[in-house]
Amino acid sequence: MHSERYEIPQATVDAITKARAAGGLVIAVGTTSLRALESAARENAGHGDLQAGTGETKIFITPGYRFKVVDVLLTNFHLPRSTLLMLVCAFGGMEQMLATYRHAVANEYRFFSYGDAMLIEKNDGVVGRVLPAVNDNVGRSPTYD
Repeated sequence: MHSERYEIPQATVDAITKARAAGGLVIAVGTTSLRALESAARENAGHGDLQAGTGETKIFITPGYRFKVVDVLLTNFHLPRSTLLMLVCAFGGMEQMLATYRHAVANEYRFFSYGDAMLIEKNDGVVGRVLPAVNDNVGRSPTYD
């Protein structure tokens, strides 16, 4: 897994703390945001609390990882056999995500950076929901077996 530099301002930590206190959800837009928030909670505090600061995330998230900060992820459809596909499987549940990818392939969703997107709720042992974006059937998708 590649490393990525991040900066999490105090205003972001305050917004997340306020949202949590009000019963709200934390939504990461993209896997980089998710990795940064999860790394900051793990590395900066040592006990799951998010702290402001800068760092470099080298976190490799695979099924079984326990997410500490993010509740919902907005991301594109990632390529087969990629580390980011493992991340979304860890977040949304392996079977649920593979079923979603089979649906995306069958319906010719676009993959990778400029493809279709999905909104994924974190799966903590309950069935999560995946909400694919509207597909305009442009381009071809890779095969997931």
